[in-house]
Amino acid sequence: MTVGVLLVDDHPLFLQGLRVALAGDDGLTVVGEAGTGEDAVEAVGRLGPAVQVVLMDLRLPRMPGVEAIRAIRAITAGDAGHRPRVLVVSLYEDDDEVVAALRAGAHGYVAKEASRDELVRAVRTVAEGGAVFSASIAERLVAYFSVIHDVPGRLAFPQLTNREREILDLLARGHTNRRIARHLVLSDKTVRNHVSHIFAKLQVSNRDDAMTRARDAGLGR
Repeated sequence: MTVGVLLVDDHPLFLQGLRVALAGDDGLTVVGEAGTGEDAVEAVGRLGPAVQVVLMDLRLPRMPGVEAIRAIRAITAGDAGHRPRVLVVSLYEDDDEVVAALRAGAHGYVAKEASRDELVRAVRTVAEGGAVFSASIAERLVAYFSVIHDVPGRLAFPQLTNREREILDLLARGHTNRRIARHLVLSDKTVRNHVSHIFAKLQVSNRDDAMTRARDAGLGR
């Protein structure tokens, strides 16, 4: 069976390189291209089941790649015959970015400098239901998840919801609202609302006081 691939990147030269790389494999065919996150979502809806794999850059204009992945999942959620799998092909930025893409629904992450053979294997693996990561990214993910532990402070802040406690932990680590939003794949407005609720429940008036309370309880480490 031929795998239909949608290419999503805002750099024409890189799109051309992807097109050429996939053209050399008889089992893969490019069924469409998009230069923005919004165009990618529209293309998935328009092309339907012809798209089995989406090769997605994360740094896209108008709609970031992570949001585009979430939107693609949303519009195909009720269609069992049309659930394209997303393979991120992007410059490696940081651990939070990779995790945000996975939370949004990506099935793999390949660095842009990957060889043609690595890219083709990754597309095939994802199309067949697997997940794949470039070696350097896999190593960083292992290190990232090896230090994740159960968020402390449950007894100290029983009035907080699990989500609020998670946000407070990130706040205690010095993360800005925008970075928290990226990490948890939430909107900036949602994070701001959670932070306001946290301040009210902890009876603090500013970020510094909230951070102090959180760190005293063992959060942010």
